[in-house]
Amino acid sequence: MRINQVSVLLALLIMTIFQFALAQPVISNGILLAQTGHTLYTFDNDVVNSGVSVCNPPCSNIFPPYLATDKDTANGEYTLIIRQDGTKQWAYKGRPLYRFYADDKPGDKGGDGMNRNIWHIARQ
Repeated sequence: MRINQVSVLLALLIMTIFQFALAQPVISNGILLAQTGHTLYTFDNDVVNSGVSVCNPPCSNIFPPYLATDKDTANGEYTLIIRQDGTKQWAYKGRPLYRFYADDKPGDKGGDGMNRNIWHIARQ
């Protein structure tokens, strides 16, 4: 009976670690990516470490925030901020993270330099 309890606890621990690892953005070749492999961006108008995103509609229709769930927890240089609408958004080194609506495939980088070069690929 004890072995089964340990097995169940171990399985739950592994599932929790796996879910946590998938929740945060990933880094590939120095670029931050969403879980789906889509490029993430930062916005020059956001104030670093303010805990606030200034990209709200209509801005967020073009650069949707990279959202977190209520169960996600931040680790290392990642943090979570609360948006105006109450949703949670991932941030890296104090900068909120976004996707670009027209990046259809993983690896697309169409948002880099947009709007007078105030949008940038999020880098490590």
